[in-house]
Amino acid sequence: MELSALRRQCEAAWTQMGRLARLTAYLAGVDAVLFLLWRASLLGRGGSGLAGWVRFLSFVVGLLLAFLAARWLRRKLMWRLRNRLIVTYIFIGVIPVVLLAAIALIGAYLFAWQFATYIATSDIRTEVSTLGALNTRAAADLAGQIAKGAAPSDSLLQAERGHESPYAEREITAWYRGKAASLGPQAGLPASGDKQMRSLVLDGGRVQLRAVDTVAAGSSDLVLISSVPLSEKLLEKMDSELGEISITMFSSAPDVQRPRNGKRLVIGNETLDLGSEKAPTADTPATIRAGKLPPPANRFDRVISAGSLVPVVEWKSGKSRNALLAVLTRPSLLYARLFRTVGPSVSFILAVLVAVAVFFALIELFALVVGVRLTRTMTRSVAALYRATQRVNRGDFSHRIEVRSEDQLAALESSFNSMTASLEKLIAEQKEKQRLENELAIAQEVQAQLFPRHSTELPALELYGVCRPARTVSGDYYDFLPLESDKVALAVGDVSGKGISAALLMATIHSAVRAFSLEAAVRPALSAALAGASGGGYRGGSLAFANGDLSPARLMSLLNRQLYRSTPSEKYATLFFSTYNGRSRTLTYCNAGHLAPVIVRPDGSTRKLDCGGTVVGLFDEVPYEEGEVQLAAGDIFVAYSDGITEPENDFGEFGEARLLEFVRENMHLPLERISELVISAVTDWIGGAEQPDDMTLVLARSRQ
Repeated sequence: MELSALRRQCEAAWTQMGRLARLTAYLAGVDAVLFLLWRASLLGRGGSGLAGWVRFLSFVVGLLLAFLAARWLRRKLMWRLRNRLIVTYIFIGVIPVVLLAAIALIGAYLFAWQFATYIATSDIRTEVSTLGALNTRAAADLAGQIAKGAAPSDSLLQAERGHESPYAEREITAWYRGKAASLGPQAGLPASGDKQMRSLVLDGGRVQLRAVDTVAAGSSDLVLISSVPLSEKLLEKMDSELGEISITMFSSAPDVQRPRNGKRLVIGNETLDLGSEKAPTADTPATIRAGKLPPPANRFDRVISAGSLVPVVEWKSGKSRNALLAVLTRPSLLYARLFRTVGPSVSFILAVLVAVAVFFALIELFALVVGVRLTRTMTRSVAALYRATQRVNRGDFSHRIEVRSEDQLAALESSFNSMTASLEKLIAEQKEKQRLENELAIAQEVQAQLFPRHSTELPALELYGVCRPARTVSGDYYDFLPLESDKVALAVGDVSGKGISAALLMATIHSAVRAFSLEAAVRPALSAALAGASGGGYRGGSLAFANGDLSPARLMSLLNRQLYRSTPSEKYATLFFSTYNGRSRTLTYCNAGHLAPVIVRPDGSTRKLDCGGTVVGLFDEVPYEEGEVQLAAGDIFVAYSDGITEPENDFGEFGEARLLEFVRENMHLPLERISELVISAVTDWIGGAEQPDDMTLVLARSRQ
């Protein structure tokens, strides 16, 4: 059982997987099989060929798993609206700020790089320019001495060097008429042939600041060369407030010995060996380093490494080479150097810059907090709406959302609460309506039992009746009551109003008419009951005629008195009640305010039965009369309610004349068929409109 359950779970998981997940699982299985075969001892050396496939499949499976994991995380994390809004805010608000900050930091670092190298190279150029100015003045002085007849000598050169104090190690060489006089190592004439030069040179294995001036002195030119070795002391003097500075010459040899640490720096066509075991030669001097990096002023005062290439001329060949100028400094040093001319206010400017940066950072943090809080308010409302819809989906319409704000989402929550309240009320009303409909259905069934269910036929009279309610139950009434083998009572009525109240009153009238009609057969008991009901003195006398027939007028009086005393004052009914004697073909009737039934004879003539009185139940002590009519063979008795003749359309009412015309045209048909034709005609007359009133039609035809 456990194995089968596990297999079903695996099958269900496999069917739920997507195509890419299935492919990944399949490739992972193949990779695992190949790995086992590769590691199997039976393959020996022959299995080494599978290693490439195993590595390739492992790489592919790893990529697919990473993609599936990323897609799963995206689906899980991005399902919630809150996470989506936060990610959107990060992409719109945070990432641009981070990128701008990164660009600003990179720009600041590049600026610091350029500024540091600019300061270093500018100081070197300043020193070279200063040396050139001294050399120009010295050349002019020597040319004046020579013009007076003196020859260049060490004493003259010493006198010129003594005039200036900035460079105590200044070396001077004077060439005049092919002869040289020098203080310090003798410098040869420039290989480039330049008459004036200001630059760094490499001569005799030393990097020097050198200035060359050629001036006319008498009959020949005087070439004066001033040199100052680029030493650590000079570098420290130039950049005492910059940090650590160093100058390293690149090797120009085509074959460079491999460095001890395996590193070399190539810039353009020049190569700098770092850590080489080869000792510096006369043409490749060692690195000149000066200065010291001070400790950081604060935790953000990081080391800045900057570098630049400076041109150096090989004095003997005249070729130009590059030297690496490296600077190690800090932002605080660069800042102090940049605002050196500002004076004491430099700290104030720095404080202002820091304050502005902190202020902007606080604004960004505040915006982030506000964005997250707004996101939470939106997602809280959405989550509450989602949970509420789930509750409603389960049929819980009593759930309400707690409204905490006054925005559009809060209005949506209030609308949802109003909707669920309306739905709850609607469902309650629907249940009540269903209950009422069930009760009406029961009432309809009960009322259907009140109408004649079996055909009441006499040898001399054919009867048929139909009632179509406008609603579930009807306020119309008709009944056939057999009294004897050749006698029958016929009643047709219409209760005021519609619906349940009319149906209940109709049931009351039905019961009373039946009770009074059937009781007439038991004359002694009926007389005693009437005497007791009228207080011992009923003025209308007995319900029966002297010959034993039931009196419709007296029954109507008693029914009127009972309804008047047992129903509300606004309730009443119209009623036509008659008895038919088959032996004498006599119809005795009393019409209490009902639409007068009509006798339609075979020759087309008609007679209305309107003898009687007013409606029953509205007034007390109302007198009623009764009439009598003789029915010939083929005569049709037509009794109806106002639902037959009063329906209207654009042409007016259906009307009594149209009803009688239908009866005349179809007198030869069975009564049931005549009723169907009349009901269909009235329905067509109404059209698509709602049936306005109950439709009742009672037909009786005298037989041969």
